[in-house]
Amino acid sequence: MIVDGHEDLAWNIETFGRDYTRSVEATRALEAGGPTVEHNGQALLGWPDWIEGQVGLTFAVLFASPKRWQMGAWDHVIYEDSAQAHWRYWGQLDLYERLADDHPDKFQLITSQTGLATHLAAWEAKADQRKLGWLLLMEGADGVGAPQELEEWYGRGLRIVGPAWDRTRYAGSCYDPGPFTREGFALLEVMAQLGMLLDVSHLSDEAARQAVDRYPGSLLASHANVRRLVPHSRYPERHLHDDVIGGLVERDAVIGVVLANKFLKDGWQPGDPRELVTIEHVVDHIDAICQLAGDARHVALGSDFDGGFGLDQVPVGLDSIADLGKIGQALLARGYQESDMLGVLGNNWIRLLERALPPSD
Repeated sequence: MIVDGHEDLAWNIETFGRDYTRSVEATRALEAGGPTVEHNGQALLGWPDWIEGQVGLTFAVLFASPKRWQMGAWDHVIYEDSAQAHWRYWGQLDLYERLADDHPDKFQLITSQTGLATHLAAWEAKADQRKLGWLLLMEGADGVGAPQELEEWYGRGLRIVGPAWDRTRYAGSCYDPGPFTREGFALLEVMAQLGMLLDVSHLSDEAARQAVDRYPGSLLASHANVRRLVPHSRYPERHLHDDVIGGLVERDAVIGVVLANKFLKDGWQPGDPRELVTIEHVVDHIDAICQLAGDARHVALGSDFDGGFGLDQVPVGLDSIADLGKIGQALLARGYQESDMLGVLGNNWIRLLERALPPSD
């Protein structure tokens, strides 16, 4: 089973009306010539394509952006204050639950070790009845009005929290750097009590280092790449510094590599030829993490597919989510062992979840 550590499904459904029960081909045909392609590119995700590509588990994201980042009238999944953020994020949680209820043959929410084990066993035993598992991840914690509210979110199935996308009252971000605030440390305390996973993606360097040093629970970077391979990025702190990677490795965390061209090849910008970026650039970032770690147990995939970019902004050869297995082939060609390749494609995420999720619902 392949596992993808970051997909903004709810944001796409609410912003563009995408129906992820459809195939990628069907979505592209419906959206051809329309505004969705202009704003978010040609689709990369769809249920038949997840299943075809052996992708059985994704981290399904709750995300809305602060109004100051609004990109136009079409960009309406935004918030102006914490009350609006709560409403947005809570509504997306409702959306995931509703989709799982309406399509029980296609989607399943995973919240515990027992649920994960059941999902993995069913995936192997019933190849013609496979479902896509969703593990809920909150990207930007402005939707949490106060740290103690996390208990309610946890009760609804939220298991992973990234405290900041842009700066929040909890922590500085890659776009607006700074440390965890006093309220942010209170958030981490409640997260640790509940046994939640902490996602350091989008945190500033200072906040990420504080997370590594002070958070006692499980850590991950759901979608982040290696900074020294993209040194001229507009927002350098969006990518992980070597010392942060080293700290995450020491904490037995897993890092999901983003499959966006501008995160993979230094200097590449939207509008540049897609052909300038290949799967080999993906392997370069995976390999850089492995070299720092001394093994291949701490890197995985966090595609961020459909997260503000589409087909024209991903490496040649990755034409949809169905093609993630090609990264495994490229790893083998680079000299990686099959066990390492399987770890990167999914087993590393699964190992983390088997340790970090609660035993039962």
